Amino acid sequence: MSLDDAAEELASALGVDEAAVREDLEKLVSYSVPMDEAKQSLRRKYGDSGGGSDATPSETDIADITTDSGNVTVAARVLTVGKRSIRYEGEDQTIFEGELADGTGRISYTAWNDFSLSAGDTITAGNAGVREWDGEPELNLGSSTTVTLDEEPLSVPYEVGGERELIDLEPGDRGRTIEIKVLDVERRTIDGRDGETEILSGEFGDETTRLPFTDWDPHPELAEGASVRIEDVYVDEFRGVPSVNVTAFSSVEPAAEVSVSDSATALSVREAVASGGVYDVLLTGNVIEVRDGSGLIQRCPDCGRVVQNDQCRDHGRVDPEDDLRVKAVLDDGTDTVTAILDRELTAAVYGGSLEDALDHARDAMDRDVVADRIAERLEGREYRVRGALSVDEYGANLNASAFDESDEAPEARAAAFLAEVDG
Repeated sequence: MSLDDAAEELASALGVDEAAVREDLEKLVSYSVPMDEAKQSLRRKYGDSGGGSDATPSETDIADITTDSGNVTVAARVLTVGKRSIRYEGEDQTIFEGELADGTGRISYTAWNDFSLSAGDTITAGNAGVREWDGEPELNLGSSTTVTLDEEPLSVPYEVGGERELIDLEPGDRGRTIEIKVLDVERRTIDGRDGETEILSGEFGDETTRLPFTDWDPHPELAEGASVRIEDVYVDEFRGVPSVNVTAFSSVEPAAEVSVSDSATALSVREAVASGGVYDVLLTGNVIEVRDGSGLIQRCPDCGRVVQNDQCRDHGRVDPEDDLRVKAVLDDGTDTVTAILDRELTAAVYGGSLEDALDHARDAMDRDVVADRIAERLEGREYRVRGALSVDEYGANLNASAFDESDEAPEARAAAFLAEVDG
């Protein structure tokens, strides 16, 4: 239903001015309030909490729910429950999120009221709204929704509960429980919704993989080297890979020592790029080009962005700081990716420090000689590159954490590639 149609329907049911209703509805929807919740809010505002002329929802299998389903009634098993705070119309509001399932499928939900849901509950949710979220239908349980607890457990072909290994986490997950080791942690101050806010950020690891994390309500238990169990985290996407979010509603407790794998996921470049992003991946291929923007570069002292002619696109004219970087195109025969090396890795490839590179450029009266030397040493050789891969409209970039010349025989690599092609 379009916003105009919804405004006309509400105005007719409530007996009020349609233009006023449309203005209020537009405002609520602009704040990302689900349409069902927005309509209920306006009913309360104009003195009708009974739901107006909305049709009585029909009972629906989850597999049959679409973004056009309107209001529905579902009987389902609660798979997960997560809790977090959002800002709505200048006020903090606590919402509950997770997944529901029946025998036909599963669906995400957001509860705008506390229905005391627990993982494993079997419920019947009546008059649940349906909205589109990331292209998929999602249930909205609001003030017009009735939730009843059913005594007979519903059998579903899905795992009940939020316990997952890091490798199994996906953007959009809510109410997950993980046992991890804190590999790296940094306390930072950011400009949050309430002004300057302290957060923790870093890297988690387990025996399956490593992922970045943010703790929005710093927990002292998240110290480097600590093994902990964290209940109720949610997962979003950062540079194309899953990122774990710890909140004030998360519980963090000490755990038995968590083993962390020292190896990254080895993929072909094509597989890695097709995945949309991998936080810790190992790619092997030939450097076919050292791109412009390699060698000696200059960065803004305020934001760290690369600057040209002393101009930062965010801070205007600045006194830039010198740095070293390599942007190398890696090709394994299946696809290409740009490997980006930081100062430390670039210095190792160049064979000298930043100061050495600056001396080299001054002696030659040409900063390009640093990039030329790097290109001579890299192009045409095979390397194993480990790092975080991100994929966006500008291409695939691998921020390298390790960059080593391959010791694998080319014949073995060719045989493996042909075996993959032949299936």
